[in-house]
Amino acid sequence: MMIDITQEVFSCKVYPGDPMPSRKQLQNLAQGDVCNLTAFSMCAHNGTHVDAPAHFISGGKTIDEMGLEPFVGNCFVARCDGNVTVEDAADIMERARVVGASSRILIAGKATVTAEAAQVFARSGIKLLGNESQTVGPEDAPREVHLILLGAGIVLLEGIVLKDVAEGKYLLSAAPLNLAGCEGAPCRAYLMS
Repeated sequence: MMIDITQEVFSCKVYPGDPMPSRKQLQNLAQGDVCNLTAFSMCAHNGTHVDAPAHFISGGKTIDEMGLEPFVGNCFVARCDGNVTVEDAADIMERARVVGASSRILIAGKATVTAEAAQVFARSGIKLLGNESQTVGPEDAPREVHLILLGAGIVLLEGIVLKDVAEGKYLLSAAPLNLAGCEGAPCRAYLMS
């Protein structure tokens, strides 16, 4: 079974201060044009998206330099609300190891990864950390958590939708658009059970 965990782009949540996605109909069959044709504009971090190290690290890898490997493979979905503590992070990593899915961690719920929890994830050697919020760390001060995780080479998958997803092991596909030189990119993320 496939489970779409992607926000719809034009009605998506956006990080405070980021522009909302917009679209414009350039051609329309109903108006006699040869086809329907839409142009759109959006921030690379709108809706469901990934962050590459270059988002917070000068000279860090950009999306096109990441390759696809971090974005596709076994993952573990864990539920957590509130601040993700060191104990929470260690528990998540242990449960993910038991089922053979400790390379990619997705956190369901209204969770905020603390700097201390980010250190646990960074030391564990994961490839990807995802969450439902538009930012992994505190919304009012995301820098420290991003530096810890992106500095460890962990890509971030933000703005996923996990409200109806049970905890456990899944196959994740969250490949970003190949946007050369960009620090982030939208993606279509889904799980297979």
